[in-house]
Order: sequence, then structure tokens, then C-alpha cells
Amino acid sequence: MIVVFGSLNIDLVMPVHHFPKPGETVLCSTDYLSRPGGKGSNQAVAAARAGAKVAMVGKVGDDSFGRRCVNNLKNQSVWAAGIGISERPTGCATIAVDMQGANIVMVAPGANLDATSDQVPDEVFNSDNIVLAQLETSAKETFSVVARALQKKTPTILNASPVHMLPAEALRVVNYLIVNELEGRQLAHNIGIVGSDPRQLARDMAVKHGLHVIITMEAKGALAAMPDGALYHIKALPVEVVDTTGAGDAFCGIFAACLQKKQTIQQALHSASVGASLSCLGLGAQAGMPFEDDIRASLDKIDPPQKIA
Repeated sequence: MIVVFGSLNIDLVMPVHHFPKPGETVLCSTDYLSRPGGKGSNQAVAAARAGAKVAMVGKVGDDSFGRRCVNNLKNQSVWAAGIGISERPTGCATIAVDMQGANIVMVAPGANLDATSDQVPDEVFNSDNIVLAQLETSAKETFSVVARALQKKTPTILNASPVHMLPAEALRVVNYLIVNELEGRQLAHNIGIVGSDPRQLARDMAVKHGLHVIITMEAKGALAAMPDGALYHIKALPVEVVDTTGAGDAFCGIFAACLQKKQTIQQALHSASVGASLSCLGLGAQAGMPFEDDIRASLDKIDPPQKIA
């Protein structure tokens, strides 16, 4: 099973011809969409559609948004009994998507700030399960969950997004770190690693902290650095992009699902890159999340990961 400790939001998606400048009002090019989102929920759905058993742990408000978030996960075959109720309102994100599929995201965390480590029971920590976390919940509580998991030899995946000022020692309880290019540079600099080349930053972080570091690079694919310094590159699948919102979450969820099914990291990277690209074909973070059969049918359209160093 994959245990996702993370955020649940309702996303308000607004298609626009261009992003507004300060002081400018921009009308949507079509009707806005209201859909479940949040990095934790997105990644849980991606993992479930990729064929994994998934449990979601987090907090929502006692409101219609919260009930909608929970019911959505149940409909996606995600176990939702670990989701608690907060006195804060359910988290909400406003997402503007332009004609090229790029996006600007603003998030009000709300109830996500009240998610706590003790919501995750000790019995889920074992070597057959995987803990997947992000940083839209309290960093302190997130790292408490990850540290507890590692003590029980449960593999841990951290999608360090959005970037926080993480102490270097926090990376010692993470097996797999996933960031995009911008987040990778910021995180590396925060922990004393300088430079701008994502290949070098990934290797330096991986070797220094003894973990796997994956940097996603949108249309350029992804890089993966191993603890021994080996470096791999995987291409992205060329697609006609509709919306990139949630592509990173698709990558994380699918990657986790593949590892949980005991695939190699190279196989997991291959599926995750294909799946992340396929997710860009739908409007909204979860609408385009591909199913296992969709991913498998497109694997031969790009080469497996290539070792480049």
C-alpha cells in the first residue's frame, strides 16, 4: 500500500488568454472549473489509477468542499478513513491556465495546516508499504511521519513542493526526493550546494545525503541521481499540451506506484515520465491522470532511462 500524507483542496481552474498583470482584470476564455485537487490528493489519485492500493491521510474542513474531496477519493478507490476534520475551512487553490497550457497557482492551505503525524497509525509502517509526502502540510508533521516510516524500514518519497527552508538533516530520513528544476536549485542552495546545472545539483544532493534525487524538467524529461553518483535521463512523451497542472503530481504518484509493485527505479522513471506527459492532455489536475493501461500502451513511444554519467 502507498500511504499519502498530504493536502486536499478544491481547485478553481480559470482558463485565460493571458495571465493578468498587477492591477489588470482578465476574463476567462470559457467557464471556470471546480475540481478536487491538492498535491496529496492528486498524487493519491495518480497512484491509484496506476494500479496501487492507496490510503490518504490529511485534514479537510467540515464543509461542502471537504465532503467533496473525501467522496472524490472514495470514487477513485483511495482509502479515505485516515482523513480528519479541522475547524479551518478546506484548502482551496485558484489556478489560471493560459492558451499554451502554462499555469499560475495560488493556494489557501486551510485545514491542511492541521494535518498531524499521529493520524498515521504505526501498523502501516512496514517494508511492503511506501510513504509519499509533499510540503503543503506542516513541514514538522510531514517529517515526523517520514522519520517514523524510516525507523520501520518503510521506503519514503518526498516531493519537496512547495519549497521550504528545509534543514539538511531532514534529507537523511528521505529515500527518494522529487523536485522540479526551480525547486531543485532553491533546495540545493538552501542546504549549501551551489550551481545551476540540474545534473550536478542532483548528483551533489544524492551523494552528499545518500538518497535518490529526481529532478523533473517538463518537456525536457527528468534526471535521476543515485546515491553512488550514477545519473540517468528519461525523455518526456511528446503530447499536445492542454494543461500542465498536476503533471508533477502524476509523476510522483505513478513513480510511487511502480516502486510499490517492486519495479526498478529505471522502470518507475519510465512509467512516471510517460504518465506525467499523458496527464497534460486533460484540463485540471486530476482530470487527465492516466490509468495503468494508458501508461503501458505508451511506454514504447520513448526510450527507457539512459545512463549519462
